[in-house]
Amino acid sequence: MLLLLLLQVSATCLWLGRSEVVKSFQGSCPQFFFRQTPPNQALDPQNPARICQRYGNRYYFATLYDRTLRIPVYSAYIYSPARGKRPKTWLVEPQLMGPTYPPTMEREWTLLNNFHVSLEKLSDSQAILKDYKNLTGLNRGHLNPSSHHNDSNSRTATFTLTNIIPQNEKLNGGAWNNYEQQTMIKKTQGCKTTYVIVGAVPGNNYIANGRVNKPSYIWSSACCEVDNSHRKAWAVIAENDKNVVELLTLGQLENRLTQLYSGNQVSLFDSACPRH
Repeated sequence: MLLLLLLQVSATCLWLGRSEVVKSFQGSCPQFFFRQTPPNQALDPQNPARICQRYGNRYYFATLYDRTLRIPVYSAYIYSPARGKRPKTWLVEPQLMGPTYPPTMEREWTLLNNFHVSLEKLSDSQAILKDYKNLTGLNRGHLNPSSHHNDSNSRTATFTLTNIIPQNEKLNGGAWNNYEQQTMIKKTQGCKTTYVIVGAVPGNNYIANGRVNKPSYIWSSACCEVDNSHRKAWAVIAENDKNVVELLTLGQLENRLTQLYSGNQVSLFDSACPRH
């Protein structure tokens, strides 16, 4: 009996140790940040969740999630574009409900039917598919886009609702898409590794009867390693009601975000990434 109890405790500890919702990015999935350094705490919401985005048995990117507003603050990943099919299955993050739930993203159907989770419990913890139904002028906008990844699993992993915001439909299919698909290709010429952080600034409007915040701004930043001693960086920002993207230096974006968050100075990357 004692042996059985010890085995059960051991298995539980192993399961919890594989958690996606983590205490720190540095201790669990630092590889998605330049020099393993996440943004400073100036962007942290009052009720944050740090998610190492796991699909299957592998981490694919990192997301700082706002549990209250039910939107991501930012997603961080390594730029690895390739042609491939766009996934169709939307996923959610079980461990936003608690650490005893599966450590890998799942379909809503799977949680409701196989794990006997109520839709109410799931929706209390995060945005769900129903929140994005019947939108007018908005659609589901990826922070970390599937097209910036080079295999089926990594693209599927981006289709978690914890990586999604209500985005202006024209912006998502227009100027923002042009940045993701064209400008990024040009900017990353000569880059050995490009670290990307894409984020959203909370706004004053909501969808789904006040459940999910509609961001006021969307931004993206990149730090490129050309070789061991040379780096370059760039950034963009867009108002979430206009089909316009503004190209900035990394330093300009950090200063803009500092103003928008009305707080401490924002730092997105390690200081070795150029700000000018």
